[in-house]
Amino acid sequence: MIALWALIASFIFTGHSVSRAAERTATIKGYLLDSACAFTKNLKKPVSPECALACAKAGSPMVLLADDGKLYWPISDSIPATGQNEKLMDYAGKRVSVSGKVYEKGGSHAIVIAKVEAAPEAKVRRARGTSTNGAGTASRPREAAPRGAREGTL
Repeated sequence: MIALWALIASFIFTGHSVSRAAERTATIKGYLLDSACAFTKNLKKPVSPECALACAKAGSPMVLLADDGKLYWPISDSIPATGQNEKLMDYAGKRVSVSGKVYEKGGSHAIVIAKVEAAPEAKVRRARGTSTNGAGTASRPREAAPRGAREGTL
């Protein structure tokens, strides 16, 4: 019994836990938006930077919606933990590149941010054979008229 308590004490005093989250260093690109919109509205990107900033200022924790669709919670590595919204306010609702320690546990993703910077908007991929219609939206390709046909007659 004493050996068991000694083992438990060694884990507690050395900062180890029995079940530790997987950790790696990474750079992730995506959008910073408030967590409520990320979950309830199924957004691919924020409604607007102003909207994301208003929610963050009101206390909604921001999350990083990565280009691959994963959500990352910005966390601190200090104890007691501190909120991360304040250091991310300049980037609320914008596309960013974030570097730091990434943790994954139980299907959740978190990142201790070491560096954050603005990133260019992601390129939109269009299907082959489509073009833009001048308004920036894709249009279907026009079908070729039958040979010998004039406009208005067949």
